[in-house]
Amino acid sequence: MSGYTTPALVLKRIDYGDHDLIISLFTLDRGKVSVIAKAAKKSVKRFGGILELFTALEAVIKPGRGKGLPVLQEAVLLQPFTNIRSDVIKTAYASYWSELVNTWMEEYDRQDMIFRLLSQVLEELDRGGFGNRALSILFQIRFMALSGLAPNLSRCSRCGLDVAGLGSREIFFSLAGGGIVCGSCGAHGDRRAALSKGTLKQLAWVQLGSLDKALRLQFSEQALAEGLALCEAFVPYHLGKEPKSLKFLRQIRQ
Repeated sequence: MSGYTTPALVLKRIDYGDHDLIISLFTLDRGKVSVIAKAAKKSVKRFGGILELFTALEAVIKPGRGKGLPVLQEAVLLQPFTNIRSDVIKTAYASYWSELVNTWMEEYDRQDMIFRLLSQVLEELDRGGFGNRALSILFQIRFMALSGLAPNLSRCSRCGLDVAGLGSREIFFSLAGGGIVCGSCGAHGDRRAALSKGTLKQLAWVQLGSLDKALRLQFSEQALAEGLALCEAFVPYHLGKEPKSLKFLRQIRQ
């Protein structure tokens, strides 16, 4: 594989030896790529503090020797997202989204739409024009859809009735079933979260509408509470584990 230059977001960084860093980059051109940044902790000229979490870079990546990791030859800072890193709550949200992408994505699996989604929500989080909780719901709903895990929000997964036809029945979300279940069909002991019709309508709109229009949506307080509860239960359930960053986010959000 020859060298290449690509836009990239820093998802994770690990100290390696005294001077090097191993970095998980989410690149536009190659998907997730693990690289080694040699002498990154002492080379002010080459990297000068730009390899921080969430930063947007123009990365130059060269093949490693033999079976070694590719080498981050150089990088140009595109967006530092300093407002995120100066705010502990914003940092917690960005860490959670980055961990989801890093955990879910396979190496070299190009995902242009997920890259653009993460880039845009980080820009909005840094700008501060959209609420943190609403932005997290938006990211998770659209991330699930793009990852092939789009939840069924339109009709009962068991009896098939659409939301409008459920009348006054209670509505739940089944984690195992991956969709809504009406109160008549919900089995006892099923891991589920209660949802209102208003919340379902807003979540379905976020899932299917354009990202730009979704960023203009005003969530009710009930939709924020129910939407976060749903997303932060459903996503870890299908990952098979609870991200460490989600535990931290919940702690500081209380």
